[in-house]
Amino acid sequence: MLSNETFDSDAVFSRLPGEVRSWVSSLQWNERRYVLSLCHVLCAAPPNVQAEFLDEYTADGLVFRLLDDYDTQRKVERHLQFFRIETTLTEQLLRKYIRQFYIHCAQDLHRQPDQYLQIAVKLMSSSEESNNAFNYTLGFELLKMMFRMSWMQQERLYRLQKNQEEFMRMYIKPIQNAHRINGIIVPRDKNKFFARRDYYIQIPEIPTRKLVELVMATFPAKQVTDFGFSVIRHTNALQFNYSYIYAIDAEDILGSSDS
Repeated sequence: MLSNETFDSDAVFSRLPGEVRSWVSSLQWNERRYVLSLCHVLCAAPPNVQAEFLDEYTADGLVFRLLDDYDTQRKVERHLQFFRIETTLTEQLLRKYIRQFYIHCAQDLHRQPDQYLQIAVKLMSSSEESNNAFNYTLGFELLKMMFRMSWMQQERLYRLQKNQEEFMRMYIKPIQNAHRINGIIVPRDKNKFFARRDYYIQIPEIPTRKLVELVMATFPAKQVTDFGFSVIRHTNALQFNYSYIYAIDAEDILGSSDS
């Protein structure tokens, strides 16, 4: 974002791609008024309205670009299959995630107030940047999967990871905290065997809309995107063994995931 010291016409134009500078300079007076009106209305709009506008204005082109990137699409689909996530990368799903990505970024404005429109422009600027939509989609689907796990299943997933402390801090503890705060899983009488067994193996029942809201409230958009990117780029970024994690094993009832 430009500082007050550098905010002049030369600085603005210097940050635009060459073809954009040429196009802007070639506009007639009436056309320049239209551009300025759009800039004024967009900048004055609340973040959620900006997100809605950008979705309507850019989503079709972004979805086309994503579907055209067959290699990355296949990578994401293979990961979804590996993690037993029953989600298909349809045009409708990708459009939904692009819109959600804009909204999620808007909600993070209090953390990164100068990044929102920049992210939207970057998504449109190149295939490499638009791949963040794929990264975000995979990261979000994985976090939804983890939110749906019992605490026993989460502990088993945690045990599989190479860097267990970091994984616990970045993912498991925030998810379990969200479970507690929202009354989804409430630990009671931890020292009593049957009470502990009840909450430790309880499978969270979370409606789809509520699940999306919880993931967005618990993790910033950048963390979701980085998570998906790491899994796509590094095969072993998230260790996973479906049979082990979801097995019914009485020996794990006295696990230690409530720390």
